[in-house]
Amino acid sequence: MQIINETFLELGTHNNGEVSDNQLILLDIDLDKKDTWQEEAIGKNISDARAELFVLLKDITAKTNQDKIIKNYKELQKFRKAPMVEDKQQIPQEEKPKNAEVIIYCDGGCSPNPGKSGSGIAIYRNGKVDELWYGLYQEMGTNNTAELNALYNSLLFAQEEIKNKNKVEIKCDSMYSINCITTWAQGWEKNGWKKKGGEIKNLEIIQKSYALYNQIKNKISLSHIKAHVGLEGNELADRMTIYARKMKNKSLIKYEKNINVEEILNMMV
Repeated sequence: MQIINETFLELGTHNNGEVSDNQLILLDIDLDKKDTWQEEAIGKNISDARAELFVLLKDITAKTNQDKIIKNYKELQKFRKAPMVEDKQQIPQEEKPKNAEVIIYCDGGCSPNPGKSGSGIAIYRNGKVDELWYGLYQEMGTNNTAELNALYNSLLFAQEEIKNKNKVEIKCDSMYSINCITTWAQGWEKNGWKKKGGEIKNLEIIQKSYALYNQIKNKISLSHIKAHVGLEGNELADRMTIYARKMKNKSLIKYEKNINVEEILNMMV
């Protein structure tokens, strides 16, 4: 990920201080805020791919040429990822464990932090992505809140899967969220939901998640995974967080478009 600062913006800005509409989109900035784009951009987190494209589009004024560069870059990204697709036939055990019929990947994102936040979930059945969910948008949220929201809703999905007698595994890339409900909450509860050193942030969602986790913890598996290391489920959940911030839905919404994995992984680089 790339944190946007003034030095980075200089790399992709025209001599007259302007940027193109495509560059604004890469910075996750609404076009109607073009007059204040620099102030809007500072502090945001964007993917490395978006950062590279932002710089590559510097001084490319014709939109047709910009579109060609973006298209060619996406083709390069596909080429880079192609060997990983082949590797998945042997599969990281994390991707398709033998003892789980349903795998739920969850993720949360915020840009800047604090700022616009959203959550994403990818549900796999029988080793294949079956559902994608996005939403829980907050105009002024945090990364931790978005991660907790994603985990709580994953627990809700897991609860329903258990009713259908399915084995369920939840994979989360936020160690903070996992620790909140599996380790720290027990002590906080015993202490009247207080902790030494100050308030417990995100207390309401932590309490809800902790209560639900305790109901089903013996029937599910919850594990931590590293983010952005090529696990398809984690990457899809990440893209849904970006889509959530774009669509600004405050509820959790099912992604109803055709699930074309390559297109989803590449459409929001």
